[in-house]
Amino acid sequence: MKLMIINGPNLNLLGKREPEVYGNTTFETYFSELKKRFPDIEFDYFQSNIEGELISKIQEVGFSYDGIVLNAASYTHTSVGIGDAVKAVTTPVVEVHISNTHQREDFRHVSYISSGAKGVILGFGLQSYDLAIQSFL
Repeated sequence: MKLMIINGPNLNLLGKREPEVYGNTTFETYFSELKKRFPDIEFDYFQSNIEGELISKIQEVGFSYDGIVLNAASYTHTSVGIGDAVKAVTTPVVEVHISNTHQREDFRHVSYISSGAKGVILGFGLQSYDLAIQSFL
């Protein structure tokens, strides 16, 4: 099984950014642990702060991978383009969020991705990624 994890803006700052919301672990550390927990899965990882790069990556892998775990971060609430890319590909996408976006500002209650996603997992910290991965097994 081949899965792609795609992270959006500011997630490159995990471990530094608002640790009370996002925790103290960098994504690189977590990703190494993830590969050990799921040794039978081939993982690829991509992060960008640029909307168009996220769309291009979804299109690039969206017809050949078994699944995409997508945390579009703040673009979740603003990007019709990312939502359209999710709907355009055949690879199933699970939308994830580290925080419970429904406990945060009102604008974070809207997702342009959810309607095209296989499912949505939010609020379980980095474990949200684990749960998304398990949905593909």
